[in-house]
Amino acid sequence: MGIIAALVIGAIAGWLAGQIVRGAGFGLLGNIVVGIVGALVAGWLLPQLGVSLGSGTIRDIVNATIGAVIVLVILSLIRRA
Repeated sequence: MGIIAALVIGAIAGWLAGQIVRGAGFGLLGNIVVGIVGALVAGWLLPQLGVSLGSGTIRDIVNATIGAVIVLVILSLIRRA
């Protein structure tokens, strides 16, 4: 995957995660970072759980969104403490 594709997928996933986890958005740049970190988290976590969602760009966006939601929930828990 190219760097541009990773940035676009990260931005989409971060935005979607911000919509799912209300009040946890970080703006465009923050959403890209959260989306990319989420993709890394999901890339490690989902295979550990035995979850396989197929292949392609849609799968990448869904995986990154799942990971970004996890990251945002953890960040919101840390902010409260």
